[in-house]
Amino acid sequence: MDVERRIARLVLNRPERHNAFDDEVIAELTWSLTRLAEDPGVRLIVLAGEGRSFCAGADMAWMKRAAGYTHEENLADAKALAELMRAIHNVPKPTIARVQGDAYGGGVGLVAACDIAVAAEGARFALSEVRLGLIPAVISPYLLKAIGARAARRYMLTGERFDAREAGRLGLVHAVAPAVELDSTVQNLVDGLLEGGPGAQADVKRLIWEVAGRKIDSELVKDTARRIADTRASPEGREGIAAFLEKRQPVWRAG
Repeated sequence: MDVERRIARLVLNRPERHNAFDDEVIAELTWSLTRLAEDPGVRLIVLAGEGRSFCAGADMAWMKRAAGYTHEENLADAKALAELMRAIHNVPKPTIARVQGDAYGGGVGLVAACDIAVAAEGARFALSEVRLGLIPAVISPYLLKAIGARAARRYMLTGERFDAREAGRLGLVHAVAPAVELDSTVQNLVDGLLEGGPGAQADVKRLIWEVAGRKIDSELVKDTARRIADTRASPEGREGIAAFLEKRQPVWRAG
């Protein structure tokens, strides 16, 4: 974990194992995300991988150990991974997945749980659990939100690989760039995110979580009206409007 100029970078650094995760990696990532979520000096989080792969999913040595676990031990392991995915999804700050290489299984879940994802052109993806007689259960809520049930049926059932362009078409990633332009593409997104108010961004994330899929009725109309009224009256909202009218930078952009 590295924090510089309000940007936190979480790097999966097991290139010799294609950044596959085990129980220790899951615990470390969850702890780091919890800490960063509470750090007022951090504006956003970039999740990246070292080496050729972004994340190959579960570590085979860990899976081999798990084969001898009791049902209760397997359940505890699965809950830990589910909590990691939820921790990424629930961070009240923008998250970006920088996908420089292949992402398989749970690695695809990490991508789907982030707010924004950028992939290098050569990156490949697969939900290969069925080929091991398993299912991508704990990542499914985030994957279904990212690509929808129809696309999930194909790729969860076949376990086939698909490339970055297909990932973009499906909505799993938002941008695909040549490898040499990956960092500049991520940086452009970072610069854009730093333009926004941090409180407003946290409220936007909450708005999306709580409004998506709801019926448009009088209760929803009241709810959304209340939300905008609250933000207009907030210190950040007042500062943003004042800065715009006075043709100056708001305090969050001024540092």
